[in-house]
Amino acid sequence: LLSVAAGRAQVQQEPSAETTEGSGISINCSHPNINFYDDIYWYRQLPGQGPRLLVHSLMISQEVREPAGRLSVAADRRSSALWLARPRRGDAAVYYCAVG
Repeated sequence: LLSVAAGRAQVQQEPSAETTEGSGISINCSHPNINFYDDIYWYRQLPGQGPRLLVHSLMISQEVREPAGRLSVAADRRSSALWLARPRRGDAAVYYCAVG
């Protein structure tokens, strides 16, 4: 079960973020009510497409291959951040975090 901005495992994200092409950007997510066994998921939805899973993690930070970047998870797991190292115009999309 994934809970996106609803229910026990509510997540909170900024409504938008901007950067210039090639300049790194961090997309932040707060999930203060996360449970011990909940995974953290990040999805990307490109225009005209459905959401696609980019990365998920239980506790540790992980590299992201496409788009190149990194998922960072706070030590208390109450927040996470998706860092896009060199975003291109084609990476403009809706980025979702979820826990469950």
